[in-house]
Amino acid sequence: MKLTVRGRLTAVYGGLFVLAGLVLLGALYVLVGQDEPGSGALISGEAQQPEIRAQGSVGGGDALIKTVVKSTQADTLHTLLTQGGIALVVVSAAAIALGWLIAGRMLEPLHRITATARRIAEAPAADRGLHERIALDGPNDEVKQLADTFDLMLARLDHSFDGQRRFIASASHELRTPLTLNRTLLEVALTPEDTSPEVRQLGTTLLAINDRHGRLIDGLLLLARSDREVTEHSYVDLADIVDHVAVADAVKVITEPSEAAVLGDPVLLERLVQNLVENGVRHNVAENGWVRVLTRTRLDGWVELQVSNSGPVVPRYEVPGLFEPFHRYRTERLVSPGAGLGLSIVRAVARAHGGEARADARDEGGLDVTVLLPKAP
Repeated sequence: MKLTVRGRLTAVYGGLFVLAGLVLLGALYVLVGQDEPGSGALISGEAQQPEIRAQGSVGGGDALIKTVVKSTQADTLHTLLTQGGIALVVVSAAAIALGWLIAGRMLEPLHRITATARRIAEAPAADRGLHERIALDGPNDEVKQLADTFDLMLARLDHSFDGQRRFIASASHELRTPLTLNRTLLEVALTPEDTSPEVRQLGTTLLAINDRHGRLIDGLLLLARSDREVTEHSYVDLADIVDHVAVADAVKVITEPSEAAVLGDPVLLERLVQNLVENGVRHNVAENGWVRVLTRTRLDGWVELQVSNSGPVVPRYEVPGLFEPFHRYRTERLVSPGAGLGLSIVRAVARAHGGEARADARDEGGLDVTVLLPKAP
């Protein structure tokens, strides 16, 4: 198992301390062992006891002194190794523990940076949490420079997301006015009974195009809204929404609603269910088509909404792209009745409520789209 940075720093500090202690202990052992046994004692004996040599007892005295010195030296080396080794082990353990604490203290700013980044990354909405800042205090060292750079990056991302939302909302609102005016003019032009068939057909086609552009603008507005943090948290049962929304004439709609209570924005959650049902009805087979809508509360604390449908076979590698804005599988943009934002809005709404949306291709054709949302307490 790979050690953490704190573990590696502690291992380095502790290893260097133990190595230094072993070197010091070895140096002392070598220095003590290099002394010539009895040389100093012999010189002192010759100066202080000349009568011993005069009496012919020099050989016996020298041997006795050497024996005593060697025994003392051996005891000293043994004590040095045992007591020094025990002391080295105890002090090394204390040094390693202290190194662990110091390493944790030094890495505390990095933990703050990691925690802030994790909160932003796990935020349910795309831009939620970008207003947070680390604001690290202390000396202007490498860690503080990293924290300041991270804060600068968050500020720029927050500004970018905010500008993108304001641009989409402003552009959509500005485009609504001419579309409304165009629709009014076309309806007035088609009102007289003496209107020629060619003009009436042209007006009807233009009204259909105008309606499609209106749905596109409404989808952009809803997508911009669903990317934001949900501020309204009402008690909503998805089963009630399914009973109200899951209705269609073109295909058979099968509902299996069970209690599925969540907290969130009722308008956004209703649009989520409606988009899934409309997507299942629109992308279906010509005959004997069906859509099944299921809601339930799982044991793991999540609420599940699943919409399955019959339809054309979708390659599995195409499924992730279906959640991208304006993406349509095997459909041209100009002839498609939808705006290509249905599943994009579904995923955005789910994430804004702390959940997730995924799709799986069915082997016999069609999709299984599953939305998981946190259960209401």
